[in-house]
Amino acid sequence: MSLRHGLLALLEEGPAHGSLLRTAYATRTGAPPPALGRVHAALGRLERDGMVVREGVDEAGRGRYVLTGAGRAELRDWYVRPARGEGPPCDEFVLKLVLAVRAVLTARAPEADVRRIVETRRRQVSGALHDYVRQRAEVLALPPEHPAELARLLVLERSISRAEAEARWLDHCEARLLRLHVTDGAEGPPGTVDHPARGAPRR
Repeated sequence: MSLRHGLLALLEEGPAHGSLLRTAYATRTGAPPPALGRVHAALGRLERDGMVVREGVDEAGRGRYVLTGAGRAELRDWYVRPARGEGPPCDEFVLKLVLAVRAVLTARAPEADVRRIVETRRRQVSGALHDYVRQRAEVLALPPEHPAELARLLVLERSISRAEAEARWLDHCEARLLRLHVTDGAEGPPGTVDHPARGAPRR
C-alpha cells in the first residue's frame, strides 16, 4: 500500500498535520497506522518533490501540509496507473519452508520438522481468518452510510480472500510434501525424508 499516494489522497480533503494524517490513513484504509516518523519522512519527500507545502501551524504548533497542483496531478495519474505487482512471495514463512525442505532433501538437516512448520503456519492463518471474519461481521452490523467503514470492509474482504487462498495452498503443500516423502505420514520422526532401501523403487 503506497503511503506516499495515500497521504496525497488524504491531503486532497484539506490541510492536515502528520499525526492527523497518520490516524486518517489507518481509518480510511483499514491498515495498521504507520509509524509517525515514517509519515513525516514521506511528507518531507513530498515537500521536496513539490507535491505538498507547509502552510501555517495548528493551535498545538504542528505544521500543516497542503496539496499543491503538482500533487493533485500526481494523485490523478496514480489513480489511473496500473498497480505494481507484488512479485513472487518472499515472506518469512515461504523462506523458512523452502529452506527447511531443501535441508531435509539434501540430508543437511534431516531432523528439520517440515510438518510442524506447515502446521504452525496453518494455525496462524486460521486465527487471522477468524479475526478478519469477526471484524467483517462488526462492520456489516453498522448502518450502511459510513464511507470509512466501507473502505475497511473492502480491505477486510481482500484479507479474507487471501487467507482462504493461503489455507488452500497449505493443503496443497502438505499433500505434495507427503507424496514426495518430505513429511513421512506416521512412520518416523516428523519432517524426515522417507528413504527407500537402496535399489528399491519409491512408493
